[in-house]
Amino acid sequence: MAVQNLSRDEVKQKLDSGKAAVVEALPEQYYKEAHLPGALLLPVDDVDALAPGLLPDKDAEVIVYCTGTTCSNSGIAAERLAELGYSKVFTYKDGKEDWIGGGLPTESGV
Repeated sequence: MAVQNLSRDEVKQKLDSGKAAVVEALPEQYYKEAHLPGALLLPVDDVDALAPGLLPDKDAEVIVYCTGTTCSNSGIAAERLAELGYSKVFTYKDGKEDWIGGGLPTESGV
């Protein structure tokens, strides 16, 4: 299954509507600094261990992001989620850099 990439506007629309879970595929230290509002921490190396608890509904929409286009974590994590049976996985390859660059809010801490 090919994972579809979303634009900033599409991610914001899904976040605002509450229709998708958003996950950050970076280590915890980066998540603590800043993450998209409501994002869950799902480091790329921990997808197999953490996904069942964080994302129990395999038919729910999941958007995976990381730093930006130079970071491959979101694509790797999204492909792994698809392999694990998640049916509506998206990436936001432009990631946190694009989100912040667009003047949109972030949260910090855990």
